[in-house]
Amino acid sequence: MPKYLIERELPGAGNLTQQQLHGISQKSCGVLRNLGPQIQWVQSYVTDNKIYCVYIAPNEQMVREHASQGGFPANKISEVKTMIDPTTAEG
Repeated sequence: MPKYLIERELPGAGNLTQQQLHGISQKSCGVLRNLGPQIQWVQSYVTDNKIYCVYIAPNEQMVREHASQGGFPANKISEVKTMIDPTTAEG
């Protein structure tokens, strides 16, 4: 199943409170439940003005549908082609 990196522009994201992040997470999980098990949220990274999310989904359209139903921005969606880490250098 493809993995996607979603870039969400959200000015002030780094200043969101734990309560606000909790609410956003709950909303996302609710939409995911409605969309079914084929789409999964892996994790997200919060920076000053953006949130980067990793999702597993059958296609980009399902990722866009999650964003639409949740009212979340999805400014850029990129399919992850492969992953590397320090162990890749051990070849």
